[in-house]
Amino acid sequence: MLITRKWAAFLIAVGVWTWVIWPRFGLAIYKDDRSFDGGSPTAFLIVHAVLIAASLAIGTTVGVLGIRAWRSGSED
Repeated sequence: MLITRKWAAFLIAVGVWTWVIWPRFGLAIYKDDRSFDGGSPTAFLIVHAVLIAASLAIGTTVGVLGIRAWRSGSED
């Protein structure tokens, strides 16, 4: 499959966006009063941590695919 440079740039932007947004969201979740109960993590924190980890993994994959497509140099 060939991906044009425009689509490659879009995929790279999605990967970057993911790494800009999700860590900030993770910090907000960590600081939320619902994240810990007496020093122990709550389901609220665990569920959000799993969602954030999955989103970062997907964003990284998309970004890497975009970089590989960009390097292949399909103009359009």
